[in-house]
Amino acid sequence: MITVSNVSVQFGKRVLFNEVNLKFTNGNCYGIIGANGAGKSTFLKTISGELDPTTGTITLGPDERLSVLSQDHYKWDAYTVLDTVMMGHTILWDIMKKREELYAKEDFSDEDGMLVSELEEKFAELDGWNAESDAASLLSGLGIKEEHHYTLMGELSGKQKVRVMLAQALYGEPDNLLLDEPTNDLDMETVQWLEEYLANCEHTVLVVSHDRHFLDSVSTHTVDIDFSKINMFAGNYSFWYESSQLALRQQQNQRAKADEKRKELEEFIRRFSANVAKSRQATSRRKMLEKLNVDEIKPSSRKYPGIIFTPEREPGNQVLEVSNLSAQLNDGTILFKDINFNVEKEDKIVFLSRDPRAMTALFQIINEEEQPLTGEFKWGVTITTAYLPLDNTKYFESELNLIDWLGQFSSGNDVYLKSYLGRMLFSGEEVLKKVNVLSGGEKMRCMIARMQLKNANCLILDTPTNHLDLESIQAFNNNLKSYKGNVLFASHDHEFIQTVATRIIELTPNGIIDKMMDYDEYIHSEHIQTLRAKMYQD
Repeated sequence: MITVSNVSVQFGKRVLFNEVNLKFTNGNCYGIIGANGAGKSTFLKTISGELDPTTGTITLGPDERLSVLSQDHYKWDAYTVLDTVMMGHTILWDIMKKREELYAKEDFSDEDGMLVSELEEKFAELDGWNAESDAASLLSGLGIKEEHHYTLMGELSGKQKVRVMLAQALYGEPDNLLLDEPTNDLDMETVQWLEEYLANCEHTVLVVSHDRHFLDSVSTHTVDIDFSKINMFAGNYSFWYESSQLALRQQQNQRAKADEKRKELEEFIRRFSANVAKSRQATSRRKMLEKLNVDEIKPSSRKYPGIIFTPEREPGNQVLEVSNLSAQLNDGTILFKDINFNVEKEDKIVFLSRDPRAMTALFQIINEEEQPLTGEFKWGVTITTAYLPLDNTKYFESELNLIDWLGQFSSGNDVYLKSYLGRMLFSGEEVLKKVNVLSGGEKMRCMIARMQLKNANCLILDTPTNHLDLESIQAFNNNLKSYKGNVLFASHDHEFIQTVATRIIELTPNGIIDKMMDYDEYIHSEHIQTLRAKMYQD
């Protein structure tokens, strides 16, 4: 349990949040949301003690332990993977080290014997005899194979380190768990494992994430940072989003009577309550939703970008033909080999692979930025494309301001260009900002504005939700669902894939898996999982 009492955080004149009073209780998972810069990570740092609040206090339940997902991936480079995980339970780890030191002493005294006896009792109480096997089990669940358990952390890749840090945070079943973007760099199997783990967690969990499906799967409550306040609502992200949009529509319709508004909100809550998923959490969450005061639902202050792709012409029946295409890395690693597929009219295809470099290679090839190892491709004569690359660094290596930068890709005047920048939430003096100082999210919004100028009928998107906040992801997602052209994309956002893709193509070193089915069906099909295992065999 975590109790937040009269907490305020202020930097200079800027107040992030003021006089927050909340209680986070056992058995619940709290999804923390807010616009970029609202203070989500700062709130977690304040709870963990890394940052002192300007006013107020934060307390844990008696004798409770707090664990935090570390963002420092180099701190444990000199330790083995297994030791790094066990170090997450600092109390148990200290006992283990003291035991080792005492047992290693040559002049073992009676006093040492008494101390060892006390340590052994505490060691047993903390289930120390199963410490290594528990750590190994967590690592295996997160995709770190046993052969790496005694490897030094410094020898792991960045993505492997992310998983070990997550295992460290989960280790020992802490009473209170703080997770900041835990799904970053995790593959779909590992995200599924984590969703199941947290959905059945009996402790207190606070999580910040831009993955809407993940938030929906694990959250019993949504904690919204807005208007310099922090408010808690029963229900997950989808409930919060739909209810806030409903409240906004009602606010805009001033003619609606108060009792009509209340009836509409009450019906919405009943409908949402009836569809609550997750067996262990369903009953308690439904009860919380039914008790929710409709007056608590208010419009958000957030601004959603206007992401609107409008094809200039309808695509013809011939879109893209790929024949015997292969790609490999400089070290000889085969990304995909001799693949063949045709893109049909109205296809919205997500490309998957256990190696995300495969999708990037394919997109670079069909955009003529790289040459294939073998094979060829052919676009239909009616097709115009707009490409959102994974790495956009080269586009922003200049001193141009936003208007002049966007002007490189259009013959329109400044007023015309400002309208596109305005859609992407750049207004006033912001349009004169130099592009080489933009944040990752701002660069992505510029690239999306550039794409919209092309009025293409085929969009090629390499991990389009990278660096975007939840509002931009939601707007992007909403438009692609109704977009009248073709979409070829790669993504690690479950909701994005599930709601946009009509077809799935998985690239493997031994060919492709090509299925007309939705993403949930694909990842839960035993037949598909057997086929995937076979396709990735050497």
